[in-house]
Amino acid sequence: ALASKSPKRLLEEKLISLLESCKTQKHLLQIQSQALAHGLEDNDYVGPRIISTCCRVARIDHARQVFDGMPQPTVSIYNAMLNGYTQNDMYNDLLLLFKRMRRNDVMPNWFTLPVVLKACVMVKELRQGEELQCFSIKTGFRSNPYVGTKLIELYSCAGVLASANKVFCEMAERNVVTWTSMINGYILNKDLVSARRFFDLSPERDTVLWNTMVAGYIQTGNMMEEARSLFDLMPCKDIMSWNTVLEGYANSGDVEACERVFEEMPERNVFSWNGLIKGYTQSGRLDKVLGCFKRMVDEDKVVPNDATLTSVLSACAKLGAYEFGKRVHKHGEGLGYDKVNVNFMNALVDMYAKCGAIEMAMEVFNTIKRRDLISWNTVINGLASHGHGTEALVLFREMRTCGVRPDKITFVGVLCACRHMGLVEDGLAYYNSMFTDYSITPQIEHCGCMVDLLSRAGLLTQAVEFINKMPVEADAVIWATLLGASKVYKKVEVGELALGELVKLEPRNPANFVMLSNIYGDLGRFDDAARLKVAMRDTGYKKEAGVSWIETDDGLVKFYSSGEKHRRTEELQRILRELRNFSILLDDEEEELQEHLI
Repeated sequence: ALASKSPKRLLEEKLISLLESCKTQKHLLQIQSQALAHGLEDNDYVGPRIISTCCRVARIDHARQVFDGMPQPTVSIYNAMLNGYTQNDMYNDLLLLFKRMRRNDVMPNWFTLPVVLKACVMVKELRQGEELQCFSIKTGFRSNPYVGTKLIELYSCAGVLASANKVFCEMAERNVVTWTSMINGYILNKDLVSARRFFDLSPERDTVLWNTMVAGYIQTGNMMEEARSLFDLMPCKDIMSWNTVLEGYANSGDVEACERVFEEMPERNVFSWNGLIKGYTQSGRLDKVLGCFKRMVDEDKVVPNDATLTSVLSACAKLGAYEFGKRVHKHGEGLGYDKVNVNFMNALVDMYAKCGAIEMAMEVFNTIKRRDLISWNTVINGLASHGHGTEALVLFREMRTCGVRPDKITFVGVLCACRHMGLVEDGLAYYNSMFTDYSITPQIEHCGCMVDLLSRAGLLTQAVEFINKMPVEADAVIWATLLGASKVYKKVEVGELALGELVKLEPRNPANFVMLSNIYGDLGRFDDAARLKVAMRDTGYKKEAGVSWIETDDGLVKFYSSGEKHRRTEELQRILRELRNFSILLDDEEEELQEHLI
């Protein structure tokens, strides 16, 4: 066989073999030199492999440099460069190169059009997609099922379902991928009736097609009953099938069904655990999130991804579970997320800040190499909420110097910093700059900060004027802020105004009556105070039980102020009695020591 091959063909095969095993750019350059020396750099066999290897081993711009150095690249070489752009999500560059290809009269082949049509789908370039459809009809590529499938995707993404359906009906050959694309097109456009009709008509159904229809019911229609019924009919379920239904229950807030599906799963991966964690998060059962993570890592030995870690860190932040958060931090470091993943780092900053560990939050923030807007927002809001207003404003100025444009969340932190520091003039200036400099319309959170800032400074009349000019309706929090300030500064008229608004917003909340009643009492207006106490009783409101958390080795433990007993109440009371006795014993020993010293 070797004797029948020409020396040129043997050299081509040798170069192709070297390119396929190439691992470094240095080795690549050596192979390129050999190809160039033998005039094979733009050879129809070697040239495409050189471009593909450049995209794999070196950078895409190096591949383009090599491509541009080829005097007459063939369609295969063009295809290799087009595929390189696809792998790097550089779809606009891909379309520009395809236009150059057509200008140079290089005829596309069966492999070219699906790649170009995918780029049209990704950048929603409908007009060029229509031109490609006409071209495919003229050149006979219309019969290529991959071309038809990509055209269906393009028209579906653009919302032109009539054109997508026309392409589908005119296709001479349809495979299961084509049917899936058409069904997915209807799902994308929220036409689940047509999607199900095509699903029922499809002559062949693989697991991907079943999963597409099940996911369509969940993601587009929020129709869990239909999704579960179809899921139960599936002849063969893969892990994605189970994960889809699991996440559907998580999104709908049915955490019990979520748990049942999870326990029924024949196998689980990290996305299964993430689905269960999402279910607990959505239903507010944050302590379960921590337990789930512990079970995932300790029992199932599943390696968490960045989505897992950020979800668990968010739960730690809300619960104040500092020690557990540190464990998650260490786990993420072991997986290398602290080096490359900004989402993980942002979640760490948020967790440490909300747990009050500001120094740790700043330490993590300072190690983030590529900070995004969320990084800045998290640290600025964390500093501001813990009274570090000066540092928050310094970072805000640094953020703007770095060219990062603030958003509405940034300004919540900035105004909160001004509130803690009593910077009325600065606060008003920042508030006004939101719209004038950044076209951000103030939301209720920004207005609440401003009312609190003015109220703390004793500028209650100005606070009322601000409320009347706000772009949003004042909520109960804002009026309660004003009511609280009216007690501090003995402004009974403002207090009466605030209570009048609060009665409309929270008619069954007696705390508002108590506040104004105390103001009346401080001013000696006891008849008015008595009148309010009667009104308070008439609300019939029962105060919700307060709840406290304590972090232990086994997780988080809740204690309620309503008298609801903890399952280990008797043991806890015994320990408290022992502590009191121990305290008395220590006091006695201290007295004896003092007498001895005297």
